[in-house]
Amino acid sequence: MSDLAITGLLIASLFLILASGVWIGLTLSGVAWIGMQLFSSRPAGDAMAVTIWGSSSSWTLTALPLFIWMGEILFRTRLSQDMFRGLAPWVQSLPGRLLHTNVVGCTIFAAVSGSSAATCATIGKMTLPELTRRGYPAHMVVGTLAGASTLGLLIPPSIIMIVYGVTAEVSISQLFIAGVLPGVLLAALFSGYIMLWALRHPDQVPQAENRMSFMQKLSESRALIPVVLLIAAVLGSIYTGLATATEAAAVGVVGSLVLSAVQGSLNWGSFRESLMGATRLYCMIALILAGAAFLTLSMGYIGLPRHLAEWIASLGLTRAQLIAALAVFYIVLGCFLDGISMVVLTMGVVMPTVQAAGIDPIWFGIFVVLVVEMAQITPPVGFNLFVLQGMTGRHLPWIAKVTLPMFLLMCVAVTLIYLFPGIATWLPQQMTVR
Repeated sequence: MSDLAITGLLIASLFLILASGVWIGLTLSGVAWIGMQLFSSRPAGDAMAVTIWGSSSSWTLTALPLFIWMGEILFRTRLSQDMFRGLAPWVQSLPGRLLHTNVVGCTIFAAVSGSSAATCATIGKMTLPELTRRGYPAHMVVGTLAGASTLGLLIPPSIIMIVYGVTAEVSISQLFIAGVLPGVLLAALFSGYIMLWALRHPDQVPQAENRMSFMQKLSESRALIPVVLLIAAVLGSIYTGLATATEAAAVGVVGSLVLSAVQGSLNWGSFRESLMGATRLYCMIALILAGAAFLTLSMGYIGLPRHLAEWIASLGLTRAQLIAALAVFYIVLGCFLDGISMVVLTMGVVMPTVQAAGIDPIWFGIFVVLVVEMAQITPPVGFNLFVLQGMTGRHLPWIAKVTLPMFLLMCVAVTLIYLFPGIATWLPQQMTVR
């Protein structure tokens, strides 16, 4: 059979098994088994056992459940309420006023969470009722929250970066560092949009509340000290070279437990809920990673990645055309799959092409995270849209419509990172030099 026929058969098998309701991880394993059994000489059962064990026993992957657990612990603290109290006085004088708490709050929580869905749920629990009660327009409250919560994937520690680092065999610490400036850039774009909207629609922005002196603002900001210290402990240990990503994740778990105990929210019930929540989520991700590893091996034996890379190379695409094609590919794929599935499903095929084009894998990791972020707010399978639908009771098309400006701003961010790659690569290069 030709490569095109084999690819068509495997894609058809993938969607057929997914449509029957089988879990994504098992679907990937099933498609890999079909490919290896029909189109290669190696026994599929032996290859599956070895590959799944190898992918599951990776030491690098240990950081993933720890960061997930840290986010689950903090989700059950008073962190969100304290953050709103500490941030609100500082954004009152900006155009758009308290709408900026969505962006700043998501940026801060992203630095201790790693998940866009967790960021959306936590910050939404804080800002949605407060901003609605104070009279801010619903379309701006929901739209800016949906966009800003995707920063949970870009600002380290990021679950999707760990998954990319493991599947693409790239340094996770360097990926974390590379995500800082693009994350700040995206947050600045969101805040800039809020300011422009507020200047154009001043009648829709509620009046500022009681003015505070500088010292009063500092006093209110004391609530931010615990989370700032936790961020400094986790990211500082990585940036200074004192800890690997896995060791920093352990620091984060211990720090979040201490923070939870100090706030009085740590008890046996919350500890057990956070541990079980993290275990369930990690088991789901680990099953997807194991299935994707087997699928990657299967495609390698069939030769599809090499043939695809050769075919793309024969098209004579420029680097800009290749990046544009991949961006469209991932955005379309994001309409049907979640971010982690997108990354693990495509890396085995895409990475040989990217490496052949001479694209920096660290830069490409940030690019992938950005386009996966965009997929988080594209229907019908946009995780953040689902979270907001559950929190607001609004229809999915309305939420997708009010989120469109944030999607367009992400397109701008991708363009800027392509035009100025140093935004993503400068900080990792400084770490390498040091």
